[in-house]
Amino acid sequence: MQRFWILPLVVLAGMGLSVEAGLLGPLGEAIGQGWAVFGIFSLGALLLTFGLIFGRPQLRALFAKPRWMLAGGLLGPLYVGALTLATPHIGVGLTMVGILFGQVGASLVIDHFGWLGAQQRKVDGYRLGALVAIVGALCLINT
Repeated sequence: MQRFWILPLVVLAGMGLSVEAGLLGPLGEAIGQGWAVFGIFSLGALLLTFGLIFGRPQLRALFAKPRWMLAGGLLGPLYVGALTLATPHIGVGLTMVGILFGQVGASLVIDHFGWLGAQQRKVDGYRLGALVAIVGALCLINT
């Protein structure tokens, strides 16, 4: 039953990323891409800090994990920076389909080899077909 809610949740999260891209492009053009990324992450850090203060802090557990697991903290600003730079030039649709292609392609490799602690799921024709369909969408939306 829990899995029933996971797919709609990730679809909504994906929709949120498109909205974020639509907001970041104009913000970056108005105040500069670096300031837009800084502003978005500052607000996120403020909200997260509020949650940590009133939640149960787990910093000891966080820093007890291998350092490579914290690399996601570096990837977030790069992702938001890419959204901020690309969206005004190529639009939200093409930006998001390009990002989707990168996400699915990397995800298939990670799943196939079981990297980063993921359960190993071999790439089959269906999964490869999904990636090819995204390439088709990338070509079609770029026209």
